[in-house]
Amino acid sequence: MDVRLPLTSAGMCLVLLMSGCSPSDAKHPVSLEEKTAQFEKSLDAIQDPKLKDAVAELGGSLLLLERAQLKLESKPVETEYDEDVLAVLKHYPTPQDLVDTYINGLFVLHKDSSSDYLTDLQPVFPFNFNSPAAFVFPHGVEWQSVTLSNKRVIPFQPEWSETDPGIQLSPSSSNLTNPDDLTVTYPFIDGLDVENKNQPQPVSLQGKVEVIAPRRLYSFDLTKKDVGQTRTNDNLSVTLLKLESNYAEIEFSNSAPLAAELNDTTLNPLIVQARDSTGQFLSRSGSINETAAQIAFYQKQLANMQQQKTWTETFEKQLNEEQRAFEQQQKQHYSKVYFNGPIETLDVSVLDFSAATVTRKNLNLPVRRFDRHTTAKSIQPLTLPVVVYDDQAPTWLQGATLGEEQLKKSVSISQSVDDPSAARIEFDHPRSFNDELLGTALNVGKSPVTFFTEDADGKRDGPIELPPQAYQVDPPRGTITYDLNLFPETPAYAVGSFPLFMATVDKKTIDARQLPKGLKIKGNALVVDSKLFPAQDWRFFARDGSGHYLKEILSVSHDAGAEGPAIFAVHYFYGQPTQLETYQRTDLVTVQYGFEVKLDKADLAR
Repeated sequence: MDVRLPLTSAGMCLVLLMSGCSPSDAKHPVSLEEKTAQFEKSLDAIQDPKLKDAVAELGGSLLLLERAQLKLESKPVETEYDEDVLAVLKHYPTPQDLVDTYINGLFVLHKDSSSDYLTDLQPVFPFNFNSPAAFVFPHGVEWQSVTLSNKRVIPFQPEWSETDPGIQLSPSSSNLTNPDDLTVTYPFIDGLDVENKNQPQPVSLQGKVEVIAPRRLYSFDLTKKDVGQTRTNDNLSVTLLKLESNYAEIEFSNSAPLAAELNDTTLNPLIVQARDSTGQFLSRSGSINETAAQIAFYQKQLANMQQQKTWTETFEKQLNEEQRAFEQQQKQHYSKVYFNGPIETLDVSVLDFSAATVTRKNLNLPVRRFDRHTTAKSIQPLTLPVVVYDDQAPTWLQGATLGEEQLKKSVSISQSVDDPSAARIEFDHPRSFNDELLGTALNVGKSPVTFFTEDADGKRDGPIELPPQAYQVDPPRGTITYDLNLFPETPAYAVGSFPLFMATVDKKTIDARQLPKGLKIKGNALVVDSKLFPAQDWRFFARDGSGHYLKEILSVSHDAGAEGPAIFAVHYFYGQPTQLETYQRTDLVTVQYGFEVKLDKADLAR
């Protein structure tokens, strides 16, 4: 949840909602729901459609910001870790090398769809996009067209049209979390059975990409003792205004003017990361990026808009000029960043855009097909001219040495009594590499649990005699489900032993030139004999000469037939493996987790 007020010329910026208040109102704070209702009522009084739209957009943004502030401030502080978003920079000599890797490592996958009339295209980027700062430089990809096997070119359109009778290329409706995924839609002809495979297939995807590399990036390491201090490096300055348990307030500036070619570009030059006492990076829960002065300015503009009867070009020009003048006065930039956990140290990095390299490239990418399962006997090449490392692998692989006590300590217990007929106790723990090797053949065994009443002092009292169908223990899902309608007495406690599962893992490191029978390196691919190294028991990680783990692009299982066994698997990497790490599950251990849970009260009237 990052709420930034883009200072655009249109004047449609996020601001805090300020409804007109009388002095007596100050004694009774207005809730967000009341403000929303008041604002919607005030909109009804506006007759001019253009003015109404402008105020509605501004007011909606207002409420969004206030809602975000309330949510961030009231969110419980629960520790959650994330990756170092700047780790990728450490592997490339210059910012431009990182840009070239990003562009040259991009390719497109042809994906099967559940419909005979759809073909999904998935652009695969060499870097992850699971957070706003996952790729640290400003970038954009614009898709333009797809070329089909019959040489026909289908232009991109921003949304699928129900009335267009032809083949269409539009954003995917099956993957709304990735705006770059696309769908080729073939026309549905009523009464005619036309299968997708009989239609002309996508051969290449056209588009253009732009990436902006800054002159440099500089990082400031800050702690509580730096509050109120300004740290400077050449033209970059950072001031730590406040550092509380789970948030920090920061001002930053660049005394050098912005590079001329970036004057019309929206930039976010600040990257703020935090570590707790363990030294691990905390995940961000969101940020608010407006100062009190900025909010006051937007409040003033909003009040001015609400006083108008009509929207005119003269008024719009006035708003734009006021905003431009205000922006020129803003030498400092502000950010209030919230984290999921207690902050020990801050890493504040600033991208210096006083000079920049803008890389633009036209894309004409072949559409490749790599199904997760195939009956093909030959190995399809997937060689890309880039090297990308997996910086999460070392942390992920710590799960290979997971111990019983460590597993028990990581368990968290939660409850749900919303449905009295299916009340639940849930046993959860952070997923690790060890979980990946558990497989499905879990020896569940018996999992005893006893429900108890409570005495007058709220302490545990006698056990409750129950029919077998009153509760169900599901170790693979980590739940105990119970039906309160079948309880003769109201339960207050649940006591028992819940089974957890842990793999015993054997690790070996092998030189790529001395691989055992059943393992073979072909270029950037590892070929695995599935009979000697079954997938349920084995995992493989590759390093190159630098000693870093190579990122795996994808893997393919080559099977004997539709229902037949796997013959061999192929793992493709961004780079040339020179060393292999093998992880074998040698045993499966059941760990008994003893518990006593005070049960939440359910609303039996429901």
